[in-house]
Amino acid sequence: MINGLKPYPAMKDSGVPWLGEVPEHWEIERLKSSVSSVIEQTAERQSGDLYVALEHVESWTGRLRPADSDVTFDSQVKRFRAGDVLFGKLRPYLAKVTRPSNGGVCVGEFFVLRPRGSDSSAPYLEQLLRSKPIIDAVNSSTFGAKMPRADWQFVGGMPITLPPLPEQAAIVRFLDHADRRIRRYIRAKQKLINLLEEQKQAIIHRAVTRGLDPNVRLKPSGVEWLGDVPEHWEVASLRHRYSQVLGKMLDSKRITGESLLPYLRNTDVQWDRINVDGLPQMDIAPAEYERYTVRAGDLLVCEGGEVGRAAIWTGSLPLCGFQKALHRLRPFNPEGDVPRFLYFALRAAAKGNAFSDGHVSTIAHLTGEKLRGHPFPFPPREEQQAIAQWIDGELVNIGDATESTAQQIDLLREYRTRLIADVVTGKLDVREAAARLPDEVEEPKSLDEVEPDGDSDEAGTDDADAVPEEVEA
Repeated sequence: MINGLKPYPAMKDSGVPWLGEVPEHWEIERLKSSVSSVIEQTAERQSGDLYVALEHVESWTGRLRPADSDVTFDSQVKRFRAGDVLFGKLRPYLAKVTRPSNGGVCVGEFFVLRPRGSDSSAPYLEQLLRSKPIIDAVNSSTFGAKMPRADWQFVGGMPITLPPLPEQAAIVRFLDHADRRIRRYIRAKQKLINLLEEQKQAIIHRAVTRGLDPNVRLKPSGVEWLGDVPEHWEVASLRHRYSQVLGKMLDSKRITGESLLPYLRNTDVQWDRINVDGLPQMDIAPAEYERYTVRAGDLLVCEGGEVGRAAIWTGSLPLCGFQKALHRLRPFNPEGDVPRFLYFALRAAAKGNAFSDGHVSTIAHLTGEKLRGHPFPFPPREEQQAIAQWIDGELVNIGDATESTAQQIDLLREYRTRLIADVVTGKLDVREAAARLPDEVEEPKSLDEVEPDGDSDEAGTDDADAVPEEVEA
């Protein structure tokens, strides 16, 4: 992608195992010699202030998701200036490092870092502190098992590489250029995945509402998301064809440990996929197995979150329960209905917003009553089977293309991470390459398209930092 890069002509031992050799003319300094960790506490957000919490910072890129304009906070936050580097100290492995272009306030889970003098620039420090060698070193020092945090004494004492200022500028120029190109590639790949998903949905919707015979006579279904359906199909409420059971409510206060079973949660059920790794456990007595456990062929449907999201249980575990956030569906007559067909019908209904109640301000729930009363198409069993098998066959190539494209995105991200690490630790010399780059309009530091990073951290303020304005030495 970016060719012609060479190593530096002369290197020296940095004396730091995880840094290895660095260019001979680079300095090695403690971070706290070049930056101050500023703590300026405030309980107010002024007009025009940015508000930055950990969830607003994209991992490994530093791009910012916009916060709600009317957000409020109950405890003190830290004030930062435009150009300060914010380093997320909670779960540092997430690499939440950013440099906002405007001033504002941030939660206490950030170190607010500001260059002390003229030997370092904030743009270079941002790239350096977000590099994998730094993140790995900080992560190895954290304390706290569930909520690991970095300590300023360790972070501030870390040795960092400091090239001459003109070289820092060249490194930033080069990496910004590379990042823009990589982001364009990733956006193109993500658009392709979205198109493949639309194609997948169109195939499913067409098959479960019209069948496989293009010449079949149609009749009005009376259901908006279904439209016209084949004349010989039945359209009926789910309650007439399937039993529905909501899972067991988790009561952590009444766990005896005498009849523990693994159980499935809403998040364990994704489209056509069920997670069985690391499941929690709760008491389900043998007398409750029939009601609150699953068997092969059961269709599980999410009651909340992405309502209607569903998957079929394949019997991955000998005995497994399911929580109240999930519906279990079983056909009354296994010889008359095919759960795989109903899975595709559920997917078509959910993706077509058939379960939406129209109130965007409320949390969506697919109650048992609503699910049982929802109308679905029911072809003859042989046709249900044929449609389900046809859809599965059609989706193979789309699934392969989607997986291949997702792998390409992962490789691009890995390449970007490795490139940054090699450049800021002096393994690659980018001075000549940076000098040849064309001038480009700098893209804003906000996300026009989010690269999903999969983190779900919920970070608030750190009371330990609730002190008057000061600088951590």
